[in-house]
Amino acid sequence: MAGKGLPLGIDVGGSGIKGAPVDLGKGAFAANRLRTETPQPATPEAVCAVIADIVGHFGEARGDAPVGVTIPGVVRHGVVQTAANIDTSWIGFDAEAYLAKEIGRPVHVVNDADAAGVAELEYGAGDHTKGLVILTTLGTGIGTALLYDGELIPNAELGHIEMNGGDAERQAAQSAQERENLSWEQWAARLHDYYTHLESLLWPELFLVGGGVSTNADKFLPLLDIRTPIKAATLRNKAGIIGAAHLAVTEAAKAKAKSGKK
Repeated sequence: MAGKGLPLGIDVGGSGIKGAPVDLGKGAFAANRLRTETPQPATPEAVCAVIADIVGHFGEARGDAPVGVTIPGVVRHGVVQTAANIDTSWIGFDAEAYLAKEIGRPVHVVNDADAAGVAELEYGAGDHTKGLVILTTLGTGIGTALLYDGELIPNAELGHIEMNGGDAERQAAQSAQERENLSWEQWAARLHDYYTHLESLLWPELFLVGGGVSTNADKFLPLLDIRTPIKAATLRNKAGIIGAAHLAVTEAAKAKAKSGKK
């Protein structure tokens, strides 16, 4: 079991809710991850009850250390604005305030791709790259995270940019490859269009590619002829939990400094 006072990261997905205490010095789990099936319907109250159970499971990690929670949707000031793979009743729900009251600890709620991007930059393939780094997660859709000089620019929805007259993720997400039975070469041609469009708009220093398909990065990344360096993410399904914990601690420190406490 983890040591007392460690922050927790909890990653909410459409099929599972996963959590673990995190050693931020190492960027690694401090205890085995706990996974629970996402309740159906995935209403805020039902999901928050599971999150509270996961927090309670790691009893020795309790203390007053913050808890970071990822949500598959846009989150502004703790309030969920969109809902992907969870119930639409999340929209407008103040998840941060509700969970803080429920579990009695500081809570920071963040978009899942944003959490993964922070983790990769701090502890993974991003390697603290300066300038603009863009993480993309290729799965059912395309999640994106923007980080500039290590600072997160939250809630970038760049999977939905227009490409070839339509929504980019509908054409270039991994689900499109599976739905249309595209070869790696055919899919890479679509990814090429997507990444060249992004780099023409934003001129990043680095692209990071996450999502489950990143385990097969050698089959499609070498086929992309783009000017920006592009690398596979390395933390994979740990990234959301680690990034959420990191952001929770960072935001708690900012709040403490703002309040004038020592």
